[in-house]
Amino acid sequence: MKRTALAGLFISAAMLASPVFSADNDLCTSKLQELKNKVTSLPASSNSTTMEIKRLMSSAEASQAAGDDTKCVTEATQASSLADQVRNQPTP
Repeated sequence: MKRTALAGLFISAAMLASPVFSADNDLCTSKLQELKNKVTSLPASSNSTTMEIKRLMSSAEASQAAGDDTKCVTEATQASSLADQVRNQPTP
């Protein structure tokens, strides 16, 4: 009886946790897509901030490929924030 109850709890926990992993993957994918859209609309320059944005984007893509969705979301969010800063700077 105890084994059946424990097995049932384990299976239930595994089934309930699976949507959480899917949500992280979806968030990673959407953040990367948002970042790619921002990068394509950045002004053409080769300053260090633009290079850092591209480095973070590459790292986020590598993290996604490795299955580390949390790191992917973090890096994509950082790069997106930097892209917003670059886009809002006045052009000389």
